[in-house]
Amino acid sequence: QVQVVESGGGLVQAGGSLRLSCASSGRTIGVYATGWYRQAPGKEREFVASITWDSGSTNYADSVKSRFTIARDNARNTVNLLMNSLKPEDTAIYFCAALTNAGTYWGQGTQVTVSS
Repeated sequence: QVQVVESGGGLVQAGGSLRLSCASSGRTIGVYATGWYRQAPGKEREFVASITWDSGSTNYADSVKSRFTIARDNARNTVNLLMNSLKPEDTAIYFCAALTNAGTYWGQGTQVTVSS
């Protein structure tokens, strides 16, 4: 089992920045990648960004490229998502997911609200 906890959400004005953190604990040795996803009201959950733990390879959704940066802290088993130039359409609950060969472990989510 892997436990995943997100933090760092909040309310910010358009153009502002926020940093989300995802902390993993438990059997983290099996985690090969960590991803961020988001779900806006009335919409399906969508992929935002991901990073692998071996090579640090990153991947981003087109909607956040050049604005969001995902980075890992190996010593703390933490993955951060730095979000710049936020837009109202970035408003959503952001979820962190730890990906393992046995399955995906999700956090409870953190709310990000961007006001216009």
